[in-house]
Parts: sequence; C-alpha cells; structure tokens
Amino acid sequence: MIGVLASGRGTNLQALLDEGLPVVAVASNDTKAQALDRAARAGIEAAAFPAAEFPSREERDRELAEWLAERDVELVVLAGYMQLLTAPFLERFPERIINVHPSLLPSFPGVHAVEEALAHGVRWTGATVHVVDEGVDTGPIVLQEPVPVLKGDTPETLHARIREVEHRLLPAAVRMFVDRGLSVFWDAAGGSGPEGTVQRGTGPESTGPPAASGGGGAGLRPAGASAGQESER
Repeated sequence: MIGVLASGRGTNLQALLDEGLPVVAVASNDTKAQALDRAARAGIEAAAFPAAEFPSREERDRELAEWLAERDVELVVLAGYMQLLTAPFLERFPERIINVHPSLLPSFPGVHAVEEALAHGVRWTGATVHVVDEGVDTGPIVLQEPVPVLKGDTPETLHARIREVEHRLLPAAVRMFVDRGLSVFWDAAGGSGPEGTVQRGTGPESTGPPAASGGGGAGLRPAGASAGQESER
C-alpha cells in the first residue's frame, strides 16, 4: 500500500517501519542509499533508479512509477528524497504523494530550509507534511509542528531537533491515510484536520509558535535535542 522514496540514511523510513505501517516498496535515486539496506533488512522490496542510467529524468520517473504501481502502491511517501519528481510520476500518482519538509511551509521551501531559517534569525521553524504538486514544496499542507530555534544553534543541531518531529509527524500523516483514506489529506489541508494541524502561514517564521487549528496551540509538542545531518532523513 505504501511506497517510500529516500535518498539517504532513511531515518524517516525507519520511523514508518517502527510504527508498523504497511510499507511494501522502497526506492532511491542512489544505489548506495542506506535506506535500501533498511528496507532489505525489513524484508521489503527495494530498488535504485539512478538518473544516469536513463535517457531523461522523465523516463526514469516513468519507470519508477511503473515499478511502484506493479507493487500495488496506493500512497507514495517522500522520506528525504532529494529529487524533484517530473510530470510522468505526478500524473501516475495524482494527489497521492506526500513529503516531509524541515520548515513551517510556506516559509523556507527548497533544499536549504534549515540554513535559511538560521540566516533569517527566526525564533521558530518546524516540520511540515504536505501533498506534493508540480511546484517546490507548494502543495497543500497536511500536518505541521513548530520547533524552537535556540541560541547557538547550527544547521546540524537545529535539523536534529526538526528530524525528531519529522519522525512523529510523517508516520501520523501516513496513519491518517491508512485509517481514513486519501480524502483525509484534503480535509486537513482545508482546515478541518485533526488536533495539532497547524494553519498555513504567510511568511518566514518569527517571534513565536504558530497557532494550531482551533486555537490555543493544542496538540503542539516541543522537540528535544540530538545531532544529525540532512542525509539522515
């Protein structure tokens, strides 16, 4: 039912597996991605689709989508997948792809979200699970949770705390799909999601945590501290 795309160590993949979610296929753009090893150890089919082995990114994505469809994947989860998906893939899984991103979107989209949050001097950033569309981190938001930016934070320490939130938020979003179906994502994006869903903002995070849907910050949990790198997702 669930297909996961990952480019690095696959810690977000591991969070899904630890929750017992029905992951049936894992793919990567990198033949050496540790996420593939995690899948193999869990007895899950895994494959690599390096762009260099295909005549175009579109052809690679077409074959990747076909491989997932052959395994009856209903929802595609991007868990640290560092590639932009092209039209053939998006069209094969319309509105059935979600991504986890290390900021409170729409603030700081793209691959340098953590560094940009620090450069802007914001006091709060966070993690977002959103539906993937043709833009860069522009799809409807499903779940968000804020993370404080602490004095002396580096990209590594801040991203480590964000990653701890990602490891809760992404399984929660996938569980929503497993329990209630695809429409739950659009319910959440439309503002009627479960407690803890944070409303879309309008600019960079700044002085305090965003209000949760329904007000009062209900369901928002602080993150702890550890260490890590972007490639660990």
